[in-house]
Amino acid sequence: MTLRERPEPKPKGERAVEAPRAEKKRAPKPHDVPLKMKDLVARTGVPRQVIHFYIQQGLLPEGKKTGRNMAFYDQSHVERIELVRKLQHERFLPLKVIKAMLDQTDESFSPAQKRLLSEVKGHLSGASALLPDEATVDADALAKARGITEVDLEELAKSGFIVLNRAPSGERTIASRDAWIIDLWGEFRAAGLTKELGFTPQDLAIFEDFVSQLFRAEVRMLTDRVSHLPPQVLATMVERAMPLVNTLITRWHMGKAHAIFATLGEPT
Repeated sequence: MTLRERPEPKPKGERAVEAPRAEKKRAPKPHDVPLKMKDLVARTGVPRQVIHFYIQQGLLPEGKKTGRNMAFYDQSHVERIELVRKLQHERFLPLKVIKAMLDQTDESFSPAQKRLLSEVKGHLSGASALLPDEATVDADALAKARGITEVDLEELAKSGFIVLNRAPSGERTIASRDAWIIDLWGEFRAAGLTKELGFTPQDLAIFEDFVSQLFRAEVRMLTDRVSHLPPQVLATMVERAMPLVNTLITRWHMGKAHAIFATLGEPT
């Protein structure tokens, strides 16, 4: 029987040198992987043309460009697209309204301010609340009754002022809360603002943009100055002040028109 040779002892204080361990590379999580446009289409089920339209309209941020015709996207783009689709097709919100909501969110209200606005909403009376999201009307029947053409109806939808949906029974519908837009556009047409003179539903954008900017300023003013008040008090204040603001805008708008016409024909 042979004895095993013992390894020579290491000098005192000297540590054995271990072979370096191979570092394990962390596999990227699915959400960390950059996405090409085709990946974004596959993840969301939304066509490429629609995604490009969202980017053009400011609903979706552009991807990180790596070349003239190449850009990469990430999970935040997927989530934003899904949110836009949900608001558009489940809550029947027009793209113009969705953009205003997203812009407002991007202004980064503090958690306390968001909580306050949510509590104020809960105290608004039924007269101030929106119609239920599921309430709809027949869009084509309403347009016909108001003397609006198929082209105008399609352009109202294309411009983002209404959302056309297809009911199970086949007719096209819009949210009941948006029916006033078709009513009002019919009155514009009846007042003489015809297509032949160059007026189209897209012209409404200047008014929508103005109201969106005004509303953002109003919300900021409200949350900055009276956030210390109880939500119920704020709800009452909003309900009483909003009609006054509407009257103020109407009177100032009419005043501007009167001032312009009053100066016409005056000697300079």
